[in-house]
Amino acid sequence: MILNLNGRNMQITDSLRAQIEKRAAKLERLFRAETEVQVRLSQERGNRNIAEITVPLRGVILRAEETTTDMYVSIDKAFDKIVRQIRRHRTKLEKGLHAEAFAVPIEEVPEEEVEIENPKLVRVKRFPVKPMAVDDAIAQMEMLGHSFYLFLNIETESACVVYKRQDGNYGLLEPENA
Repeated sequence: MILNLNGRNMQITDSLRAQIEKRAAKLERLFRAETEVQVRLSQERGNRNIAEITVPLRGVILRAEETTTDMYVSIDKAFDKIVRQIRRHRTKLEKGLHAEAFAVPIEEVPEEEVEIENPKLVRVKRFPVKPMAVDDAIAQMEMLGHSFYLFLNIETESACVVYKRQDGNYGLLEPENA
């Protein structure tokens, strides 16, 4: 396992590095030697300490992010979350879903509590969209813990979005061909 550490708006201290390496050592048995685990730590205003962990696997990218007032707690919670995702991913694969069907997920953007008077586009994200069945898209969305997921529907050959409804069911957004 290859461990990449990045700090944004902060220096990664030896004690933070030791904490990350300690938690990552427990993951090492789950991955091949060439698997790259990216850990990004950042500090934002308001004493927000964010730990992001990204694990690109064959056909899917697992990602966990935690924000707390203590960086060590953020690291621990993010590693706990990524372990749960890995277990969920393995279970899905063992039940017959194919890793090739999974696309790269959209990165979640935290909601701001402050209302913006004139909202503007502040970020554009481009990512590959792989063809998959609706059931595979729902499984991928659930595995990532997202509330929606963009994919290329293999039946209609159009870009679609599955989303989790408030009643616990799922919805599908499909474009009309005009």
